[in-house]
Amino acid sequence: MPRLAEIDPDVAKALREEAQRQHRNLELIASENFVSEPVLEALGSVLTNKYAEGYPGRRYYGGCEVVDIVEDIAIARAKELFGAQHANVQPHSGAQANMAVYFTVLKPGDTVLGPNLSHGGHLTAGSPVNYSGKFYTVVPYGVRRDTERIDLDQVRDLAKQHRPKMIIAGGSAFPRAIDFQPFADVAREVGAVLMADIAHPAGLVAAGLHPSPIGLADFVTTTTHKTLRGPRGGMVMCGTPHAQALDKTVMPGVQGGPLMHVIAAKAVAFKEALTPEWRRYQGQVIQNARALAEALMARGYRLVSGGTDTHLMLLDLSGRNITGKDAQEALDRAWITVNKNTVPFETKSPMVTSGVRIGTPAVTTRGMREPEMAQIAALIDQVLANLGSTAIEARVRGEVQELTNRFPLYPERRS
Repeated sequence: MPRLAEIDPDVAKALREEAQRQHRNLELIASENFVSEPVLEALGSVLTNKYAEGYPGRRYYGGCEVVDIVEDIAIARAKELFGAQHANVQPHSGAQANMAVYFTVLKPGDTVLGPNLSHGGHLTAGSPVNYSGKFYTVVPYGVRRDTERIDLDQVRDLAKQHRPKMIIAGGSAFPRAIDFQPFADVAREVGAVLMADIAHPAGLVAAGLHPSPIGLADFVTTTTHKTLRGPRGGMVMCGTPHAQALDKTVMPGVQGGPLMHVIAAKAVAFKEALTPEWRRYQGQVIQNARALAEALMARGYRLVSGGTDTHLMLLDLSGRNITGKDAQEALDRAWITVNKNTVPFETKSPMVTSGVRIGTPAVTTRGMREPEMAQIAALIDQVLANLGSTAIEARVRGEVQELTNRFPLYPERRS
């Protein structure tokens, strides 16, 4: 059969350029990671050809006897990995996983208590531009000014005042570990459903390095990439009493045919996550994050909450008269990839921001450890301390390339 480069040289060229960018750059976006070769193989498999609306043993199409095996494997491994009673592996993304929970337990207009977006929350916890903010009445809670950690007193007070139907614990930019027990206590007190969104720390949770919401939350949602190091996709876990209602919501409620090649890749990633080597990797992710945080603070940078317990940190640049947008763009020119991010009590727009979010999953996947984190902090400092200097950016690009060449990405594909 003809190869991609013969049929579509434009797309083939773009893919080569992206592969080169991923190898060359220091990937520090906290929500990104590099999957293994076996996961890539499953993603590019013939399962992409198969329509399979429904669930194993209960499909609307014929010819699903093989994909049923694959989905059953993915479900069984997810349940084993997290200790869950039930898992639905069909959501296409974390946002759709969250949507499935909303639609399972709420009616339009119901009240939800969720994390403030600018304090570390996610779009699906009530942003006015998102379905969650359009269809539901969302009351935001935030972090304390003095500690920049979740204000549990505020959570309790708001829950008693507004009596929400659902409470959300978790988000996309909390550098500190989340204790789910107080959220469960508040939810029980006010009669609310508790949804734990562990999209970011899911890998740490699975490795026993972060508190687990399993058994405390009614629903647990996650992406399957980020720290979990699988393909881009989502998943919902819950107790047996909610299983049937959840499955009906995912399909046909919010989705049609599942992406069977992605589910196969999820199954592969879950198998990898059940190994001792993978769990050691998760420990190194945390060690690297702490080392990078300490190295940045030693250079005078302020981190939200004063550090990190997880894989990510928030760099607050408001005291340096640098916007998150300017920092992201300057670092990108130096081949260091981060994302601009709001900080608690933000004064700038989400398109500008006062900070950047930095994470260690991807560089840890490449094999980097604490000495490289110190080097990365020095490179970041060179760029931000000399903002806009083309000479400094060029020099840092050279050092970045030397560093990434020492830790090649997909060496089998580069040989």
